[in-house]
Amino acid sequence: MVGRLISRFQTAVHSWRWPREVEQAFFGSSIYAWTLRGRAPKALAAIPTQPWPGDARRGAEILSGQFPLGEALSGDTGSAWEDSSVSEESRAFAHGFSWLSDLRTVGSDAARRHGRELMATWMDRNPGWDRFAWRPSLLATRIIHWIAEHDFFCASASDEFRAGYFKSLTRQTRHLFRIAPGGESGAVRFTVIKALFYAVAALPGFEGRMRRARLLLDQEIRHQILADGAHIQRCPSVQLRALRTLIDIRACLAAGGHEIPPLLRSAIDRMAPALRALRHGDGRLALFNGSSEGEAWLVDAVLAQANAPGRAPDELRHAGFQRLKAGRTLILFDAGAPPPAHFDRGCHAGTLSFEMDVGKERLIVNCGASGHGGRWTSAQRTTAAHSTLVVDDTNSSEIREDGSLGRRPRDARSRREEAEGAILLEASHDGYREPFGIVHRRCIYLSADGYDVRGEDSLLGNRPCRFAIRFHLHPAVRSSLLSGGQAALLRLPSGEGWRLQASGAALHLDESIYLGSGENERRAEQLVLDGQSSEGGAVIKWALRRVGPDA
Repeated sequence: MVGRLISRFQTAVHSWRWPREVEQAFFGSSIYAWTLRGRAPKALAAIPTQPWPGDARRGAEILSGQFPLGEALSGDTGSAWEDSSVSEESRAFAHGFSWLSDLRTVGSDAARRHGRELMATWMDRNPGWDRFAWRPSLLATRIIHWIAEHDFFCASASDEFRAGYFKSLTRQTRHLFRIAPGGESGAVRFTVIKALFYAVAALPGFEGRMRRARLLLDQEIRHQILADGAHIQRCPSVQLRALRTLIDIRACLAAGGHEIPPLLRSAIDRMAPALRALRHGDGRLALFNGSSEGEAWLVDAVLAQANAPGRAPDELRHAGFQRLKAGRTLILFDAGAPPPAHFDRGCHAGTLSFEMDVGKERLIVNCGASGHGGRWTSAQRTTAAHSTLVVDDTNSSEIREDGSLGRRPRDARSRREEAEGAILLEASHDGYREPFGIVHRRCIYLSADGYDVRGEDSLLGNRPCRFAIRFHLHPAVRSSLLSGGQAALLRLPSGEGWRLQASGAALHLDESIYLGSGENERRAEQLVLDGQSSEGGAVIKWALRRVGPDA
């Protein structure tokens, strides 16, 4: 009875973020721990398929006592969970147990034993609720991998380990069902819901909770997946993760002989083409709103598993992304407003930024995002870290200390025209209207052969201001100023050259940083057009044209 009352109460307030003191007093109490008790199964009813391979290199590092992010967790095996000198990112990775798939990829008996030893240590040190280790995102990730990798780490395990494993797994799962989605926001909610479906499929006694999992899934699909298939956070990396998670949920349901919810089927069918639209010629992802390039093979694998053949659309109308493709040249353009409140944490102030590649070589980029946080966490979100126009060193969206956005573009619009293979895109945003009374308008033209790109940036308003238009270059691109600083030559790794010319602003070369490859930051360069607008505004014209090998 007590357990049911607590469950109903928790269900009613599942989206709250409880004050730390209240949460500790409630979940950390012996009474609440007692409600998690109950009969635990002795075997899994089913094990959902795990189509995604782990990282063998990372698995070997873990086997040697090293966890990712460059931190050594040697010595006592419990240090992975408790060492205060370890970053929060490393602790979260350790508590999430996604690294079990990396050990599985190593495949040795030593890797199996090491994973089991770490699990046993974790269970000994985490017998009940812990604010960090049991937060919903980590709890869900841990449940998913404890179930999916069961056959790997439980092979040849003792009866004592098995009993402890099922006892701990059952308690964690009961708690997750009570709090889900537990105050998490954005695509992380899909991970929490995935854990619920895995538990329903695998744990005897949880079959009756399928309805709750389905209701939560339908609710989040309606809230988060736009009509064009883009995720509401407008981040290509999040698009990939969310699609991958929904594919796993669909596979879990299909394996159990359950009907696939129409909303789930429709979401996957729409999200796959949207993901294709956010890829560059190298198969990796565009760098908008906190995205990193990712791995081309993983994007290919997710699209293959989606089994949704729709081609990449030229525009994602609801998300605001535009795709301009002609010849070997591809331009990906962010013409949309930032995500709404509650989905904007971590979003970048990069409205009207663009990226450009030629074949499989990136030329113009945004700086991207470091997944490791650190000193670039704030800088990578600024407008100056994007290939767009900045007014008076001010972000087009206000970035608050809590990570959300304050002032932001409300009216972001675009219009596209195509004729005889050439494409003209006109876009604007009002993010600078409140502080400066200015609207930024950007036009980009791409010729039919893809060798001629022309741009025009306009400041519409009667207040004079300083501005800078930035073209961040991929680290592999080499650049040099020409004609006394009136133009610049850009050389791709293949040797192909492009010439940038501009009028209405002074051109100079500056240092930049590239964070999009998922590695440590890489030195790069940027071309900057500096200028001063008048009371009548400003119009800056620029062009990128392919040049011959002798240029």
